Amino acid sequence: MPLRIGITGIAGRMGSLLAEEARRAGVLAGGTLRPGSAHPPPPEAPILPDIAALAQVSDVVIDFTHASAVAAHAEALAAAGTPWVLGTTGLFAADEALVAAAARRIAVCAAANFSPGVTLVLALAERMAAALPGDVYDAEIVEMHHRQKVDAPSGTAIGLGQAVARGRGVDLAGAMESGRQGHTGPRRPGAIGFASLRGGQVVGEHTLIFAAASEHIALTHRAFDRRVFAAGAVRAALWLAGREPGLYAMRDVLGLSASA
Repeated sequence: MPLRIGITGIAGRMGSLLAEEARRAGVLAGGTLRPGSAHPPPPEAPILPDIAALAQVSDVVIDFTHASAVAAHAEALAAAGTPWVLGTTGLFAADEALVAAAARRIAVCAAANFSPGVTLVLALAERMAAALPGDVYDAEIVEMHHRQKVDAPSGTAIGLGQAVARGRGVDLAGAMESGRQGHTGPRRPGAIGFASLRGGQVVGEHTLIFAAASEHIALTHRAFDRRVFAAGAVRAALWLAGREPGLYAMRDVLGLSASA
């Protein structure tokens, strides 16, 4: 039986792409509209009144909406027993706790970026950080996105920082330096730096730099079409269906271990 895939925010920029990819992979169960949305939903897409109704008609729900919706979505999907593919970024610690709580009742695949390429870059970043000591190689992350993006650093940039921190056995919160301005003094040894650029309609560009006195190593990923995120999320949805409750990541979908 084809997988029934529900899409939150189905009339949005990502939602419409997710709907197209869902149709190719299974059955588009329907979607919800963000409050006040002025965009028409994709043709022939059943529109449900809320997340609870969408959960009832879906085998899995894909969610790329907004951090403010995470609490309601976590509660409704967990209550319905419907697996959740979560690509929303800009979550606070309280939001992440709600996601983790939902994952004790349903299968959740959460990722800041569902691109297979970015997933591999994250795995490489962790291995590189483990091999390049922080007192010799300074880690800096530069990201650029379109002018409409509301959170910074991007979720993918934070993911890169977390990969570096894991590789070095440190906590990102204590090592992170972001938004430097004015007389900041010298760079802290072992810091993980972030710089965010916004402009135009850049889909997403991320570069991780390891800078030593004698060499620089750069790891870069550029996305040219948002469809890569939609295709990856639908791939995750197909993988997630039927899984035991738990919090999964895109690396699990690709068959990579955390330290691969």
